[in-house]
Amino acid sequence: MTALAILPIALLVVLMTGLRWSAAAAGSLAAVIAAIVAVVGFQFGETPADLAGPVLEAGFTAATILWIIFPALSIHEYQTRIGATAVIGEWLASISRDPAATALLLGWFFAMFLEGASGFGTPIAIVAPMLVALGVPPARAVLVALLGHVAGVSFGAVGAPMVPLLEAGLFDARRLSLEILVLHACLGWMFAQLVVTYAIGGGARGLFAGRATGAARRTALMAAVCFFAAAALVAALAGAELPTLGGALLGGGLFAAWLRRGRAGAPRSGPAGREVVMAGLPYVVLVALILVSRLVPPLQAALRTFRIEWSYGHGFGEVMLPLYHPGTMLFLALLGTALAHRASPRQVGASMLAALRRLPQVGIALVAVLTLARFMVHGGMIDALAVGATTLFGRAWPLAVPLVGALGSFVTGSGTASNIIFANFQIAAADAVRLPHGLALAGQSVGAAVGNIMAPHNIVAGTATVGLVGREGETLARTVPVCLAYVALAGGLVFTVQALLP
Repeated sequence: MTALAILPIALLVVLMTGLRWSAAAAGSLAAVIAAIVAVVGFQFGETPADLAGPVLEAGFTAATILWIIFPALSIHEYQTRIGATAVIGEWLASISRDPAATALLLGWFFAMFLEGASGFGTPIAIVAPMLVALGVPPARAVLVALLGHVAGVSFGAVGAPMVPLLEAGLFDARRLSLEILVLHACLGWMFAQLVVTYAIGGGARGLFAGRATGAARRTALMAAVCFFAAAALVAALAGAELPTLGGALLGGGLFAAWLRRGRAGAPRSGPAGREVVMAGLPYVVLVALILVSRLVPPLQAALRTFRIEWSYGHGFGEVMLPLYHPGTMLFLALLGTALAHRASPRQVGASMLAALRRLPQVGIALVAVLTLARFMVHGGMIDALAVGATTLFGRAWPLAVPLVGALGSFVTGSGTASNIIFANFQIAAADAVRLPHGLALAGQSVGAAVGNIMAPHNIVAGTATVGLVGREGETLARTVPVCLAYVALAGGLVFTVQALLP
């Protein structure tokens, strides 16, 4: 039964990695195969009408995720059109003359800021060309952007990857977010070190010419401490939506203050303070809205009162809280910023239309992988896989938990999609080896995040923006060893924590 249960996922892997199919096409075919296997091999469905249940759940969950992606991308398009993204980048680059500090402000904090605000490849497409313009060789600039944003992927796009994890286990968002951040913090500082290593030297020009010294590595360590400490504080206060975005903003501010005390280079001239504030206004509004809605109990209760809830057939159904949803906060942030900027409706509409054009392919891919996941869950294939995997690995299964998440991101190009496919699998496998559910999902999230550095989608997005089309294999060859080392260490952490638990 295990071999039959793994067939849909194996097909997805082969189609995407071997035949280079898109996630939408490969996911659609794999979903059809999953439905057939569920019915024929696992006797799924008491009635033929039950076949509609997983599809309806997939469509509904995809809509809730797209409601995050659409306004996030709309803000990104609007910010790019009015030049606000460039202003933020120039301001970050102006804070210090030290090359390590500049590399970290752009390749670490700004990359994670973009990941937290919009995700879905945006940090790579924006940060890589900015670094090239400042003198970093194109191949290294792509690596810096890939490695610099990955620790924030777990909470990217205002927490979109957390939605399937929280739904799978009905966890407290703050607690699960902190567990994920603890795993990342134990290892993620290495990415800050790699950002400095790849940005400085290796044919770099101007500001970045030289080599990564001991002082530069200490600066990288401080950047990591600032981000993870700030992200943990935000997670403890607000939950799953803001750790990356808030960690980048607050942590970046702490890092900038440390730099301005003269420890890592004097500042350079940059945009005026008011210009920077106006450029970052949508993110300030967003943070304020989410914090108020999460930390003011009467308002939180009022927003959670309105629910969109449905049920169908034998055990199918979903719930959405539209007023409490981060997508609604993003949309309000966009409208509020446009009013403050006195932007024309045509300008805002053009930004939303540009974002809307990017949704069909993403939407099809989401529905496809969600349908695949829901048939596997309801059909019992996830449980069969869990039994087979834990039998194979035995008590050593925790070592493989992050690797599963990374495989999902590599195949689908998305940490969110990886969590959709494997969240329920991780819980079922955890039950088989008595691994706490929260620890299993934290390992899944960390693996799904780091898998993004070898996802073909992200590599293509980065190389295309710096003129390296056709050389994607060079980048992949450098990121695969880093990814495998990270998931191995993360697996070791999961295994160690489990061993220490009573």
